[in-house]
Amino acid sequence: MAADSGGGGGTNSEPEMSDSLKTFGVVLKALREEARLTQEEFGPRVGYSAHYVAKIEQGRRFPPSVLIERSEAALGPLAGRVLAAAARSLTRRAGLASWFWHWAGIEEGAVSLYAYECRVVPGLLQAEPYIRAVFERRLPPLSEEQLEMQVASRLDRQRLLAERPNTSFCFIIEQAVFTRTLGGPHVAGNLIDHVMEQASRRNIEVQIVPLKQEDHAGAGGPMYLAETEDNQWLGYFEGHDSSALITDPKLVSAMLQRYGKMRSQALGCQATMSLLEQMRGAL
Repeated sequence: MAADSGGGGGTNSEPEMSDSLKTFGVVLKALREEARLTQEEFGPRVGYSAHYVAKIEQGRRFPPSVLIERSEAALGPLAGRVLAAAARSLTRRAGLASWFWHWAGIEEGAVSLYAYECRVVPGLLQAEPYIRAVFERRLPPLSEEQLEMQVASRLDRQRLLAERPNTSFCFIIEQAVFTRTLGGPHVAGNLIDHVMEQASRRNIEVQIVPLKQEDHAGAGGPMYLAETEDNQWLGYFEGHDSSALITDPKLVSAMLQRYGKMRSQALGCQATMSLLEQMRGAL
């Protein structure tokens, strides 16, 4: 969400640990322990939760770029240089999974997170029965162990909604995603209840694009946008086991323009809640 895009693509699974990520995690853990700091003590000093620090040390999350600078302040100049050297091997990694790990790290520190989806409800808003319905339909099929790992990973990433009360979240979702009733009426009803509950948070906006919308700027497909703590905007999209992190300012600007247009075209937040209530009652 990590954004976690909503689909069942490979980038949304709990990643297999790469050697470079494991190495970085081991180095970070050793330096932290050398400084006699617990994860609970170290986390606040670098601006992340102890849970997220643990994920990095386990090699299961791509470390955010700001972590190096903050770690140097917390652990000392030598530790900063050692971590910077370990991080350089990560920046040379290519491939699908590494892009998602990087995006997950960006999400963790974002001050704004925007999502537009026309396929499924964005992963950060998915209720557990809906998550299971998505991954149960994954092709090639997942084993029971893989499915449980996918579900646990997505639920773990959803803690962002509670742990980032100062982050501004906006989700634009096509109405058809809800009317499809993926998983059946019970799953669909549970999903709508869950989305409405999350939308009641002050920092979360949910807008629906109605089925009939002649003026629609989302023809390019799903997209995710994040504003970093230094106010840099980044974009991300994925589909059919492929993904891309967008860093070119011109391309990201175009994505922001499209997203802004869609916010004006979609139903407002109150109208969206009314529509969700109507759909819930019709199940």
